[in-house]
Amino acid sequence: MSFKKFSKKFAATMTAFGFGAAVSFSALPVPQVSAGADALGIGIGIISGVAQMSQANKQIEILNNTDEGQQILYQSFVKEYGKNDDPELNAKLDSIMKNLSKAVAVVDSSINDKPYLYFVSADKSLNAACGMGHVMMVNTGTFNHITSDDEIAAIVGHEMGHGQKDHVAKKVKKHINKATLAQVGAAAAGGSTLTNAIAVIALKQSMAHGDRVQETEADNLAWEYMLHTNYNIGACAAVQQRFVELFGSKNSSNFLNPSDHPDSDKRLANYANKLHEYSGKHVTAENGVIKINGKVFTTVAATSKMSSAERAYFVFGNLAATYHNGHSKSQATVSGNTLMLGKQPIMTVESGDEDINTLAEKLNAIK
Repeated sequence: MSFKKFSKKFAATMTAFGFGAAVSFSALPVPQVSAGADALGIGIGIISGVAQMSQANKQIEILNNTDEGQQILYQSFVKEYGKNDDPELNAKLDSIMKNLSKAVAVVDSSINDKPYLYFVSADKSLNAACGMGHVMMVNTGTFNHITSDDEIAAIVGHEMGHGQKDHVAKKVKKHINKATLAQVGAAAAGGSTLTNAIAVIALKQSMAHGDRVQETEADNLAWEYMLHTNYNIGACAAVQQRFVELFGSKNSSNFLNPSDHPDSDKRLANYANKLHEYSGKHVTAENGVIKINGKVFTTVAATSKMSSAERAYFVFGNLAATYHNGHSKSQATVSGNTLMLGKQPIMTVESGDEDINTLAEKLNAIK
């Protein structure tokens, strides 16, 4: 079947399934087997169910691992959420995806065989998603709320973690395999109808994401990917700090379907601990206060774009990289309004920060 015909059937299936609501097989009635049904009839039903599930898994593989399947899922995302062709936002996402794709390849070379298909959605909410087939979107609202490319990279890295581990495909398989043949009914009769039905489920599961184990795995993978880029590794913690400030520590927002995610304060603590370990346990940050070797270095000032606590994680990231890369033995120096430690920039002084020369003296005294 041609992609054009396939897409039309897919659109029809989306309408038939009530695209505005999540697909739930459990809502369909389950026919009861009469007391007089013979064993052969039941046996045929079981065999048919096994065949149905086998067919469903084949269709998932088509959607998840073929170019045609990727295009079907991409079009479903665009149809549902719209596409923003703003050249500045698309150039920014192109750059982030290019950098992170190289980083992912260092950790997992399978990305070379299955590159991502991505776009900026028109949706104004702060969200991003990666579905089956490595189809990814970052909402316009994310760029509106997050001004730091490093933080957006941390968000995208999390989504690529889902993609590399096929989290959505696994969830779709689990969802479908829970249904009996009777529950699946005519909508899962096989062929293109079944493929389209699964595509609808896959889109919804992309937005629901995985369980908390999968979310933690994606967070940890984002950290690994960021280590292989030039982005500030403190951005992983910084963006979680922003979520805490925007939505609360218990994920009361609708960002990334928080019911499926660990609380933001726990995710923040996970990243802060990783930074501490990466620094050789020399550096900590809490409520904007940076400590080195247990001694207060400075309290980072807030800016018009970042709170003190959020900005402190960027300083933390630079200091962690300094200790990890062996630059801590160098003297702290001043370059314009940027504090340096060896070749590593530590922080660019803003209004409200301590005097940069004072910071250099303090850093040399406690490092």
